[in-house]
Amino acid sequence: MTVLPLRLPRRGSLTLGPAFVAAIAYVDPGNIAANTSAGARFGYALLWVVVCASAVAAPMQYLSGKLGSVTGHSLPELMRDRLGRTGRGAYWAQAEMVAMATDLAEVIGAAVALHLLFGLPMLPAAVLAGGLGLVILAVRDRQGPASLERLAVLSMLIIGGAFVLGMAAAPPSVGSAMEGLVPRLQQTDEVLIAAAIVGATIMPHAIYLHSGLSARQRESPSTQRSQVAKAMVLAGGVNVSMLLFGAGALHGQQDGDFGSIAAAVSDRVGRGAMWAFLVALLLSGLTSTAVGTAAGEIIMTGLLRKRISPYLRRAVTLVPAVALIVLGVSPVTGLLCSQVVLSLGILAALIPLVRLTSDRRLMGDRVNGPAMKVFAWGVAAAVGTLNVVLVAVTFGS
Repeated sequence: MTVLPLRLPRRGSLTLGPAFVAAIAYVDPGNIAANTSAGARFGYALLWVVVCASAVAAPMQYLSGKLGSVTGHSLPELMRDRLGRTGRGAYWAQAEMVAMATDLAEVIGAAVALHLLFGLPMLPAAVLAGGLGLVILAVRDRQGPASLERLAVLSMLIIGGAFVLGMAAAPPSVGSAMEGLVPRLQQTDEVLIAAAIVGATIMPHAIYLHSGLSARQRESPSTQRSQVAKAMVLAGGVNVSMLLFGAGALHGQQDGDFGSIAAAVSDRVGRGAMWAFLVALLLSGLTSTAVGTAAGEIIMTGLLRKRISPYLRRAVTLVPAVALIVLGVSPVTGLLCSQVVLSLGILAALIPLVRLTSDRRLMGDRVNGPAMKVFAWGVAAAVGTLNVVLVAVTFGS
């Protein structure tokens, strides 16, 4: 079954820009798992990773938006024109794997929240989370992307407010937080969490999505820069608050089960903070579901020129999450592993993005300048180095 692409907003409707839709991917359950786990296990030691990853994600999202608005094509569409049939298939497969890893995190996060909030067994909770995701998709298809943009901003504000409430009840140590801004990896286990944070922050599927949405809206350069800056500052601030909350309220909590985390929040901070934490987890999973599905649509349409119903796509991506639940895998472990998969998929999006936006024949006077080229290739090298270290640590241990 074919579906029409995401509709443009109606004339006169309030639109916040594609950057805000992409930014909701930066506060999904994977981010919550990675950032709060980092704080709980290592205190403030990995705060520098969150800050640096957030700072890097903003210009990468700007490049993605610029590519779409200048060329009128998404990154997957441009890659399709530059790859042979086998290359297109391989590139699509890894991009879909990244999108499915994102969907897995969203479903598991929302299911855990429903389980802890309402006492639902995990399997029915996962099915309900998938159903609620379908409702959000239906609203998006009926009302257009402007409704999703507004929902994304509202969600980020509520999620951020929940973690700020937690920090207010268990204030972080300012001195220790400042020490956490010094780059260092002192323990082997920190490499895995650092990779999960990077994967959860420099989201490859958000790069594909932003380029596709920008290709349709074609914002001016000044508007685009402004919207990316606002969206990423908001998302980055929420991510920092997650780690500070974990370090202040959960430090020393080594159990990776969300139920134990929620109980620890209740015991150490209060039930109000626990409910806020669970509501943030639920809302992040439900609102991110439409973003992951939209990214999958843009990936398949751009690379293969094929479309399937977003509702069918949502149903298919429920399968891995349900399988992990049936197998009894810890939700936090599943979330962290999904974010590591995202980290391993970053270069496949980042390298073509930098190359294409540095091509004057394609970009004209909006081609990357020398400073941006150096910065972007430096980011790619840093991510590649982290992934090499991650693989070496994983298989060498």
